Amino acid sequence: MKSRAIRRWLILLLAVVAMVIAYSYLSRPRPIHVALYEVITGDVKASVANTRAGTVKACRRARLSPAMGGQIAGLPAREGARVKQGDILMELWNDDLKAQLALAQRETDASRARTGEACATAEVAEKESRRSLSLQSKGLASEEAVDVAVGTAKASAAACGAARAQVRVSQARETVARAYLERTLLRAPFDGSVAEVNGEIGEFVTPSPVGIPTPPAVDLIDNSCLYVTAPIDEVDAPAIRAGMPARISLDAFPAEEFKGSVRRVAPYVLDLEKQARTVEIEVEVAQLEERDLLAGYSADVEVILQVREQVLRVPTQSVLEDSTVLLYSESDGVLESRSVKTGVSNWEYTEIESGLKAGDRIVLSVDREGVSGGAQVQPES
Repeated sequence: MKSRAIRRWLILLLAVVAMVIAYSYLSRPRPIHVALYEVITGDVKASVANTRAGTVKACRRARLSPAMGGQIAGLPAREGARVKQGDILMELWNDDLKAQLALAQRETDASRARTGEACATAEVAEKESRRSLSLQSKGLASEEAVDVAVGTAKASAAACGAARAQVRVSQARETVARAYLERTLLRAPFDGSVAEVNGEIGEFVTPSPVGIPTPPAVDLIDNSCLYVTAPIDEVDAPAIRAGMPARISLDAFPAEEFKGSVRRVAPYVLDLEKQARTVEIEVEVAQLEERDLLAGYSADVEVILQVREQVLRVPTQSVLEDSTVLLYSESDGVLESRSVKTGVSNWEYTEIESGLKAGDRIVLSVDREGVSGGAQVQPES
């Protein structure tokens, strides 16, 4: 009886121990699945970016209107057309001015003809004057005849000079008539593309009154040179200098980046929004031959302040606010909170000066619940 009771107590004790072991096993904390990153070397660039979307602009853009009002008689260039410097974009009715120019040209021709006549007469008179002086020296001509010949030569020479002056006056009138005619012609000031034409043949255009902006008759854009204007936070602006390299991203080409360089930093601060003061910068776009970029695209710029080549780097999101990272232990799967010294940083990567070595694995998914130093984790496959 006694041995049977002992056996029952032993069985009961073993059952309790088994239950305790099972409970401990089932209630143990399960490893947290985390994403890991292996520390490697690479380039890290310190940079600043715009606070609001920038805009692609053409280095040369002219919103043109005729110098005078009138009725549109010709539109040689249409929207989208490529034009050369000096090409006529719009012509106003100018038959009267063309007639005045033609009249001025005929007057110039007539003045030249009269000049030829007067100067030929002066040449003959000069020869006659010399002949009379020669005869006088031989006693074959009277003094009175010589005086008449010399006077006639001088008068003819003066008439020739007056005729030549009249030609210059006629040429000046011709220049004035041509200038008036030119005011009715709208010419391209540079090579470019016609972006917009406001007007049709037969319609009237008038110059914009002072202080009252009106749509341009022709909007001309030179897309061979483009730049991006973008606002930079006033805190970041002092570090930016003209000539610094930059990277440009466009919504129109989401999978690409374009190279550029800072060409201007505004010498003033904009306060368009309260507590959001910015400095406008201009970044010239390179690689224009690779894409047909258009003025008006929205764009973001990232100005490269400093580049560190082939240094230990980790994703910036893996570095906690207290300059620590969560180091994964390969032996037991436990996380260690490791202090690190950081260097150059941007939104993508942060340089590690000390605290880690190449090949270490750190936690990338630091925002998951329960992820902290001492936690048991399991790497995601």
